[in-house]
Formats: sequence, C-alpha cells, structure tokens
Amino acid sequence: MGLKMKTPKVKDNTTYITSRFSCNQCIVSNILNKSLSQLDAEGLFIFPESIKKVEDLTRDQMILQEFNGKYRTGNVMGFIGYGKERLIIQSRFCHDKEDYFLSYLLERVLNLPNIVSLDADTSSDKKLLNFLLFIFPKYLENAIRKGLYKQYIHKQYNDTNIKGKVDIPRHLIKNTPFIGNIAYSQRLFSYDNMLMELIRHTIEFVKSKSYGSIILSDIKEELKLIVNATQSYRACDRQKIIEQNKKNPIRHAYFKEYSALQRLCILILKSEKHDIGSGIQNSYGILFDGAWLWEEYINILLSSHFYHPKNKNKFGAQQLFSDGNGLIYPDFISKSTDPRLIVDAKYKPIENIRGRDYLQVLAYMYRFDASQGYYIYPDSEGQVPLVLNLNKGSTYENNVSTRDDVNIIKLGFKIPNKSANYDDFKMQIHESELVLQNFINSQM
Repeated sequence: MGLKMKTPKVKDNTTYITSRFSCNQCIVSNILNKSLSQLDAEGLFIFPESIKKVEDLTRDQMILQEFNGKYRTGNVMGFIGYGKERLIIQSRFCHDKEDYFLSYLLERVLNLPNIVSLDADTSSDKKLLNFLLFIFPKYLENAIRKGLYKQYIHKQYNDTNIKGKVDIPRHLIKNTPFIGNIAYSQRLFSYDNMLMELIRHTIEFVKSKSYGSIILSDIKEELKLIVNATQSYRACDRQKIIEQNKKNPIRHAYFKEYSALQRLCILILKSEKHDIGSGIQNSYGILFDGAWLWEEYINILLSSHFYHPKNKNKFGAQQLFSDGNGLIYPDFISKSTDPRLIVDAKYKPIENIRGRDYLQVLAYMYRFDASQGYYIYPDSEGQVPLVLNLNKGSTYENNVSTRDDVNIIKLGFKIPNKSANYDDFKMQIHESELVLQNFINSQM
C-alpha cells in the first residue's frame, strides 16, 4: 500500500520560496500567472461567478504569481486538485488547524455552515466534497432561473400503441414468438433527459448525507420541479447517467448555468466513487475571492447607513462626468450627505494599500464632496486607526503643507487570533463588528 500524500497548505497574500511547492509541480504549472477565467475553463469552481468576467485582474486576484523569483499568493482561498496532487489555500488569519475566519465569512456571506471548514481532520477530498455539496443549491437555483432544461431524447417502447419508428432487430429479439407487441422508438423533446437525471441523482446523493436536509432546506420548490420531471429515475442507473453526461457536456452559451451545474454534479458524484482527479478533466477544486467575500461582509455590517454599488455585477454605477462618461463604483457611499463618507473595503494587508488605491478613493471623495475616506481592512494586531492628511502646495514652490479638512483613514478590523473554538471566535469577532459600527456611526 502506498503512503498517503500529505496535502500542503499555504496562506493568501503571502510570499513563498518556490521549493514550498515542490510536491505540487502539476498544480503550479496549471495555475501560475493565470486569470480566474482561465482556471474556470479548466474545471475549477469560482465564487463569485462575476469575478471571472473582470478584465483588469490584479495580482491580488490571481491564485499564484511568480514575483522576484518567488511565488506569491493573492486574495484567493480554497482548495485545488490536479490528478492526485492537492493544495489548500487558507486565509492568512488561520491559526493552528482551523481556518475560523474563512469559515465565518462563508457563513455570513454565503450562508454555508461551518461543516465545510478547510481544516477538519478529514481527507482533502472529503473537504472538497463538503464545499461542493454546500454550493450545489446555489448552482441549481441559478440554472432553474432559465427554466427546466429540455432536450431531444430517444425512448424505446414495446407495446401495441405504435407512435414511432419500428425497431426491427429489437422487435425480433423481444417479440418472437409474436404476441401482439411491436418494438419501436420515438424522438421526444423532453424534460426527462440525461442532464435532468444527473441533477436528480445528485439530489438523492445529497439527501443521503446526515446533513443533507440542511443543505437542501432552502430549495424545496426547485427540488419538487426536478423530481416531477425525472419520472425515469432509477438509482441503479447512476454510473450510466454520469458517463452519458461526461461524453455530452452542455456547450450552448445560453445554458451556461446548466453547464456549470453539470460539471458540479459530475464532480460530486465522482467523489462518491473516490475517483476525483481521474478521467479527462484532471483539474478540479473550488476557490473563493477573498476581496469579494470581505466587501460583502462589510456590506452586511454597514448596509443600513451606506449605498453599495457593485462593480462586478455592474450595479449602482455612478458617473464622473455630465455626459455619462467615467463610470465608477465606490465600495460604499454614505447615505448621509453631511458629512458624506466614502468607504473602501480592502482585503489587503495595510502595507499593500498604496499607490492606485489612494488615487481611486481620493477621486471618489472629490466626486461626492466627501472630506473623509476610509479603508477598512482585516488585521490581526488591532492597529490604531492611521490618519493620512492630504497635502496642499507644491515642492516646486516649496510651499507643501498639510490640510486639516481632508483625510483618509486606514481602519483595521481586528480578526481574533486566539480562539478556543469556532463559537469563541464568533463571539470575539462580534465584538470587532460592534467596534467598527460604533466608530463609523460616530463619524456621521
């Protein structure tokens, strides 16, 4: 029996020497310097879906980038596999075995229970399966918004009510001696097709889990639609249905949600047979954009007092100019106009908030007549707010001085780093949430 391969773990926004990935050469060759849209095409599931459409991907939004002869991770967290290789990317706030911070973000933003913790003492494939199971309802919901998937199928019959093409070879086998039935086949446009059957098998698989009812609790209507449509379902057909779907992937752009759901169902059902990573598609996994999770989490905390335009969804665009040019998407614009506050949620470490970040927020402040801007970033040390006052004057005229009326504040949000368990972590981070909310309220 071969030795069980250890699953390496790295953290986001961290630089490593290349030898750290010595046992992940296949994974590295497949993810290094690649955009998330490229990786999605290779079989990885990425949250949010909209991140794949962003053209101007920064280093922070790549999984792994070569940088000065080393490898640096970005804002992306999750699980990657290629063949038999595995790699877990934790949040940089993970301590000991448990990544409580990532689990908490997933719970608050995506409503995923803590059972999907990356660092449970289960196998790496089990961890991946847990993630896949809990995102299944979201993919099913997205697909069914397009309506139930309908497809031409061939059905075989053997009775006296002929409504299709007579199948002579099958007729001779089944109806000799002749007893009155005729073997024939029909081409039907039906909801009960290979894809819908695959979804049904996945639903039944999820139901078989001890926590299956929790996973499926919010999609009861969708489940009813699938069950009613798949009258040909038989548990013993599972492997045949999987193989049919592997050979016939959904390719039409209109049904891209069903294409993603098809890939997800195959990966879930393959995990049951412990053959993840085998077959034609060797890469697999699930990735979460930390910047998006952080921004949506901050929105939960600030939503009562702030507007939240969404760049990735093209929602709530603001215009810089009167002719409609210059669309901008500040993370948060206060509903209060006196004073108006601009808030930018940054998942970066404080030392990486610089350069273009400053120019961006200052442009937003100028556009909305705001004298105060804020960066809210996660921090394990509990830093005192760093106030940056805007300068005026010019070095050419030797008259540079500090303005007291315009400033940007780097506001660290303390992430607990000494928690006895997940419940203890939640209690501590709730205190940080109250500190943030009270501070922002005091500035308005």
